[in-house]
Amino acid sequence: MSTTKAIRRVRKAVFPVAGLGTRFLPATKAIPKELLPILDRPVLQWAVEEAREAGIEEFIFVTARGKEAIADHFDAFPALEEALATKGKDRLLGAVREATIAPGKAIYVRQDAPRGLGHAVACARAAVGNEPFALLLPDMLMHDEPGCMAGMMAHYEKVGGNVIAVEEVPRGDVHKYGVVALDAARADAMRIIGMVEKPAPENAPSTLIISGRYIFQPEIFAHLDATRPGAGGEIQITDAMQRGIEAGDPYHAWRYSGQTWDCGSKLGFLLANVAFGLRDPETADALRAYVHRHLCEKA
Repeated sequence: MSTTKAIRRVRKAVFPVAGLGTRFLPATKAIPKELLPILDRPVLQWAVEEAREAGIEEFIFVTARGKEAIADHFDAFPALEEALATKGKDRLLGAVREATIAPGKAIYVRQDAPRGLGHAVACARAAVGNEPFALLLPDMLMHDEPGCMAGMMAHYEKVGGNVIAVEEVPRGDVHKYGVVALDAARADAMRIIGMVEKPAPENAPSTLIISGRYIFQPEIFAHLDATRPGAGGEIQITDAMQRGIEAGDPYHAWRYSGQTWDCGSKLGFLLANVAFGLRDPETADALRAYVHRHLCEKA
């Protein structure tokens, strides 16, 4: 009889959305940064749609005081839907309904203070339960076909364990990111044997950076419990993952080759809007002409 551990399906996803968004003040004084729009929908909705495409059924949002608008965004709005239907605005009606999460499928838990990504994930423990789960960082907007999480899920169904999305960057840029070390003897399996936070280029174990998408087994919560706060009093998810690796938990890298924008930065937010605007039939031609007129002709 086989002793291989069955691979359990991933049904739940965690979205850390408790950040203060200080880099976008004063815009984020009253509006959660996760609801700032990329083209015609909030950056958080793009992440939710990516998770839906991957088969996620339950959505767990780790929020904070002042983030109530996030729940409102994903809630049904019958009066608005009725008004759009009456006016025959079927496309907009469809878009509003697509943004709605079905009753009972969205869970909101509070993080009492900004104490790091690891602490945010730990706050979702009761909602996750004893199941594998996905973790998506909404600030990292990722675009590919199929989406990043769908590709990860397909890989997870083959290898099981924990799966981390990684991206290739120039060696000169590795000092900005968390970098994974791979088992050279098992290169095809992309088995992770260690992680280094912001290494010097000459000391980096690879040029593969952690890019904001994860699939975890529930054992990560025990490692988070044992992880002490680091700089700034924050609990880092990378420290908990390193504990898991040292304990023998299987971690695999999945190489993502699509586009990524860090929408937690002003430049990344602007570039994402330009990129999505150039893809949208309603805005592409006019935006392309504007960029050409105001940039190319002045170069």
